[in-house]
Amino acid sequence: MADRLTGGDSSLLRRINAAVTLRALRDGQAVTLTQLVGDTGLSRPTVEGVIEGLIEAGLVAEVEQSQDNGRQRGRPARWFRFRAEAGHILGIEIGVHEIRVILADLTGRVLGSHARSAAETLDPEERLALARTTVAEVLRKAGVSRDSLWAVAVGSPGIVDREGTVRLGTAMPGWTGLDLGARLRRSFRCPVIIENDANLAAIAEHWQGAAVGKGDLVFVMAGLSPGAGSLINGRLHRGFGGAAGEIGALHLLGQEATPERLLSTTGKPLDPLDEAAVARVLRLAREGDHVAQVAMDRFLRRLVHDVAALVLALDPEIVVVGGWAAGLDGVLEPLREQLELYCLRAPEVALAALGEEVVAMGALRIALDTVEEQLFAVDSPGASAR
Repeated sequence: MADRLTGGDSSLLRRINAAVTLRALRDGQAVTLTQLVGDTGLSRPTVEGVIEGLIEAGLVAEVEQSQDNGRQRGRPARWFRFRAEAGHILGIEIGVHEIRVILADLTGRVLGSHARSAAETLDPEERLALARTTVAEVLRKAGVSRDSLWAVAVGSPGIVDREGTVRLGTAMPGWTGLDLGARLRRSFRCPVIIENDANLAAIAEHWQGAAVGKGDLVFVMAGLSPGAGSLINGRLHRGFGGAAGEIGALHLLGQEATPERLLSTTGKPLDPLDEAAVARVLRLAREGDHVAQVAMDRFLRRLVHDVAALVLALDPEIVVVGGWAAGLDGVLEPLREQLELYCLRAPEVALAALGEEVVAMGALRIALDTVEEQLFAVDSPGASAR
């Protein structure tokens, strides 16, 4: 009959009906067949047929419900739920000092996570081996098979193109030019997406953090070389080559504004310029050391300058500040004051809410987006089931 209704192949109609039904079941709550008919607008026989196909595909399960102490009359209702456990996703951060992995089911519910310290000096082979080991540990602890993974997303510092190659990555040895996507796809049988870490942090804060409900936002990843991720109308703005938001490059306009000079407490460029050296300056500033406080103030002024450039270009509703600057006392007030001074319309300014997991959580979100594209696709046969 469906062939007659569509005037041709019925597979498209079946996929559309399956996608509509899956969306109605997506939140994981058990619902009755009657509720599904009402929620989808499809006929009861159509929903019954779709449900049977989704059960066969392993995406839906029929569940038993109590009969209200025997007071149920007539034929008992049939209840169904989406099988979130049918597959899993991973969000991974490969950072300078840490590898972090978060595991979730097909609704994004976190099932496990683990982080391992990484030395700054690790070469790409060593860093990727550590990432694989961390993944294996998370899967083992959760009792999850690697074959059940539907999507993996990975965050990395640097400029990352759409294929997953790091076009420029100075934060880690040997990172520039690394085809990170190709290297990691050898370890998984599912889609692997590579994205810049600040971009993922912006996505995460929009999903579950300080920018929920804000369509236009900038996330500032404050560190030795500040970066930023931006969402416009709720969608990530990467730029043509993936370099949007690289505000750390603004110091190239004036060598006197390099982090080495801004954070120096000796009059000479800070050497080595690493997280430990910066942490020492910040600790001294918190303890009241005047020279360190001056250095910290210089760096904050530079950060404000960088952020103001992005705010003037994008006019975001909110600026979310993360990275190590999120822990600085008084970082918000200078930002607010200076943005009001330099910008035509000052945005709201907030500290990041997701802490050290922000990049991995953003990766988890885009892995979940990839899963939903698979579940709800209607443009190719079998797209609604893995």
